[in-house]
Amino acid sequence: MGRTEENQGTAVPSLMPQQQQNPLEQLQSKFKEVENGFRAWLAKQSLPVEAAAVTTTGAAQGAAIGALMGTLTNDVSSSLPTPQASMNPQAMASFKQAQALSGGPLVQARNFAVMTGVNAGISCVMKRLRGKEDVQSSMAAAFGSGAMFSLVSGMGGPNQAANAVTSGLFFALVQGGLFQLGQKFSQPPVEDVNYSRTKSIALRDVKIPPGPRLLILDRIQRDPTLREKQGRRG
Repeated sequence: MGRTEENQGTAVPSLMPQQQQNPLEQLQSKFKEVENGFRAWLAKQSLPVEAAAVTTTGAAQGAAIGALMGTLTNDVSSSLPTPQASMNPQAMASFKQAQALSGGPLVQARNFAVMTGVNAGISCVMKRLRGKEDVQSSMAAAFGSGAMFSLVSGMGGPNQAANAVTSGLFFALVQGGLFQLGQKFSQPPVEDVNYSRTKSIALRDVKIPPGPRLLILDRIQRDPTLREKQGRRG
């Protein structure tokens, strides 16, 4: 009898299988943890340290993207003809542009590392100095990255300085347009004040839709006689 009571009091381990977390979710959670910790550490550093760290991180990401693109376009770059010394400047510039956009993994990794690193570094400095991230800061970073991409990739041809400025302006305009477009779609729609007021007035009780309610309220606001009567009743 004592053994039976002892067995009954013994905790029986659960036979239900424990639900395991998805490995992909675990990896994403760990990455988010590391990212938040890195951002918290950066916020405590001086401007030069933060700018250097952000630039290095951005360059590493750009290099990875460039290497992948260079691997995909490696066949295109190998099919390009060898440039001749007798080429005119315009033809040589066009050839260098094609070579810059379709180079091998190392070339593309270098180009994209410079472009993304400069963009990230300038964005970091502008945000720290100005205390905000707006379209001006975004366009300044894009200008710097476009100009450096033009110089390092050799797209400038004989007049590299002028082409660097042109590329920087093009990058800045594109980035400014994308920034404004993103701001427009990220903001919630502003509801009309009068429309909000018509939702709760007594006209709803008589089954008048919100649209006609807005017209009625607008008519009351415009007509001084009706507005005066409304004030007396209130």
